[in-house]
Amino acid sequence: MKIDSSFSFGDRLDDIGVLQEQFRRREQLGFDGVVTAEIRNDPFVVVGLGAAVTERVELRTGIAVAFARSPMTTAYSAHDLNVYSRGRFTLGLGSQIQAHITKRFGMPWHGPAKQMAEFIRALHAIWDCWYDGKPLNFRGDCYRHTLMTPDFTPHDTRFGRPRVVMAAVGPLMIATAAREADGILVHTFCTPKYLEEEILPRIAATLAESGRSRADFEVSFPPFVVTGATEAEFEAAKQQVKYRIAFYGSTPAYRPVLECHGWGDLQPKLNQLSKNNGWERMPELIGDEMLETFAVVGEPRQVATEIRRRYGHLVDRLTLENTLPDDQIAEQLRVIRG
Repeated sequence: MKIDSSFSFGDRLDDIGVLQEQFRRREQLGFDGVVTAEIRNDPFVVVGLGAAVTERVELRTGIAVAFARSPMTTAYSAHDLNVYSRGRFTLGLGSQIQAHITKRFGMPWHGPAKQMAEFIRALHAIWDCWYDGKPLNFRGDCYRHTLMTPDFTPHDTRFGRPRVVMAAVGPLMIATAAREADGILVHTFCTPKYLEEEILPRIAATLAESGRSRADFEVSFPPFVVTGATEAEFEAAKQQVKYRIAFYGSTPAYRPVLECHGWGDLQPKLNQLSKNNGWERMPELIGDEMLETFAVVGEPRQVATEIRRRYGHLVDRLTLENTLPDDQIAEQLRVIRG
């Protein structure tokens, strides 16, 4: 199993020197990859800064918002980062929800499964042109790319096309990932039960239909973790994770995960609070049973042991929280890898 570190919620990414030192630190600790989420910063810029100061660690977006960009602009960014990192870049894409695409990014929305499938096919059509010399002639319902001249074609093709993995929660998006991508980024808002009963069987069925092997498809998961080097850190982590569970639980698209455990009625309550500026009240609806179902809770070594027990047989790579002292992180890596 591969273990990644991440830049995500709560991380300050506005100091280049500190950011690059964090990339170096994660590589030195022995992480297999560093994942950058698109929250307050452009993930491609962050990955580029990491590529400049690392040599071995894989660099991944987890996720970049696909529909905020065109396939062509994304193809250029992913190609450049794969060259700068000498083949260490993986493009992780996600759809976001309609309100963010149309109201925040001001971009068109055609339905997530259909649009994502076409987005990834368009990427590969562009890369077929650049890397294999094929004419560019992609004509879809959402995207059209039919012009590429030598002046605008990248020259350095030594490292080939980046791998593309895709975030998915619902059944249509899970099937799309298994059909179109090289792997799936399972959303943090997931449980072992939902992963084992809903996600993995659907992946297996879709791969079989497409004649693809599970060995060639990567399942990656960033579990919620509640831990800390001190009691105060533990309590702070607990409240933060409760908030994040409530935040994701308020989104209708994530209701099936709650329904898997008989908690479907909670979703509209959280959604109503989110619409009425009740963000501070939402974590109060997340009880300890739900917290321990969604999150791995305990002291650092206990967390590592439980992560291995819960997910070691289910996923190919995990994203581990990076808030502990270096010696405790190193111990966690040893325990998880066995």
